[in-house]
Parts: sequence; C-alpha cells; structure tokens
Amino acid sequence: MTSPREHPLYHVDAFTGLPFAGNPAAVCLLDGPAGDDWMKQVAAEMNLSETAFLFRLPDGWSLRWFTPVKEVPLCGHATLASAHALWESGSLEPGEPARFHTLSGLLIARRVGTRIEIEMPAFTVSQDALPREAVAALGVQPLESWRTPNRGLGDFEHLLLLATEGEVRGARPDFARLNRSAPGAVLITARAGKPGIDFVSRYFAPQWGIDEDPVTGIAHCSLVPFWTARLGRTEVKGYQASSRGGYVYARLAGDRVFLSGEAVTVVSGKLRG
Repeated sequence: MTSPREHPLYHVDAFTGLPFAGNPAAVCLLDGPAGDDWMKQVAAEMNLSETAFLFRLPDGWSLRWFTPVKEVPLCGHATLASAHALWESGSLEPGEPARFHTLSGLLIARRVGTRIEIEMPAFTVSQDALPREAVAALGVQPLESWRTPNRGLGDFEHLLLLATEGEVRGARPDFARLNRSAPGAVLITARAGKPGIDFVSRYFAPQWGIDEDPVTGIAHCSLVPFWTARLGRTEVKGYQASSRGGYVYARLAGDRVFLSGEAVTVVSGKLRG
C-alpha cells in the first residue's frame, strides 16, 4: 500500500495579532502543481472561507485560493496568511518579499514592522442598484448602491453605503434568500462612529459558500478607493465588524491598494492525502 503524500499545512488567523480572531485561512505548501479536484476536496475538508495552495517558482510562488465550494480569482486575507506561513516556516528569509503569481497577476507581500503589507489592485465602483429582493434579504435601507467590476470567474460585489455604523453591525441577513436573489457578493459599509477608525464594513458571499466572511482583503480593494475619495486622504483604517472582527490598515497609491495587518499561526502540521 502506497503511503499518502504529506504537505506542510498551516491554519493562520489573518488581520489580527491574537488567535481566534480575524479571518482564518489554511495554507498548504506543495512541491509542485496539484489537480483542481484535489484542491477543491482539501478546501472542503478545511471548511474555512479560503484555503491557499502554494508552490515555488523561479521568481516567486504560485498561489491559488479555494473556498469550500469553488476557486476564487483574488483573496486578500489568505495572501497575507500565505506570506506569514512562508516566513514562519523558513521558506522565505525574514526580510525577503513574498512574490505571488496568481489569477489576478503578481501580488507582493512585505513585512512592515509587526504587520504584513500586501499590494493588491484597486477597484473603482460604479453606481448600480442591487435587486430589491436582495436588499430585502439584507434587511437594510442603503443610502447608495454601487458595484465593482467583474474580477474574473463571476467574482464581483455590490457595495451598499448605510447611514450608521449601528446599521452595519445590526444587519441580520436571510442568507438563503440572499443566495437566491443577489447576483454577487454584497458588501455593506458606513462611516465609523468612534475615533481611530474611518469606516466599518461587513461582507456576505453565500454564492461562494461563505455566508459572512470575517475580514475580507478583497473587499478593501474597493472600500479603500471608495472611502479615500470621501475623506480626502490616501491612508485609512477600517474595521470589519463580523463576530470575529479585524482591523485593516490601508493606503491608496494610484491603481494599487496596500493593505496591512498582523497574522498568527493557530495550528501547524502535515496534510496527508
């Protein structure tokens, strides 16, 4: 009987310096390319919002992300978690940038003090109404409704501006109804009510197998341009108000956003299969 292959596997909480907060991701280090079906099975087994798969290339690392039900073209928190795992495992030297080749092009992660900064594309939103049934499923009354461009594989989101932080925190979506009625993921946001934070947000993506994502890097690819334009500055701090919660430090530079946060490994071991 052939022994199962073993791959280093890390469970990392991203956008937090404390375990059991932020957004968890599984990071699997591979020797080389793996089959799509196998990666989907592993992601379903991990049952986290994202599982990242990496293998070394001559000029960086191949990086792909899977939810429990499908592949996504771009993910922020699992990119941050992947960089953390590479440095912690010794696969990268402490001061060496992590270069990731992905479906969304080259992404670069760097250590900046105690945080990890990832460079991602900025997405400009355009006004577009979310279907009435989906708004009813969210149970909110948006002041404005916007939409991001399609990032590939049908991945886009509606961005709804709400009046207060309390409305964002108090939303209780009907996820089954939202899954039937929303054409993509839905992001709700409002100006923060407390000093030290610029805006709050929450992110719902039942179509991707994620009812509510705890802290979403990709959401901030549109939130950062959205809020910097309103606040008149290029650096902002967001808080994603899920049950786990997490802070995202961000700056806008042209068509790129730089998102930073801490990360902590909760579990490390070997994936057998």
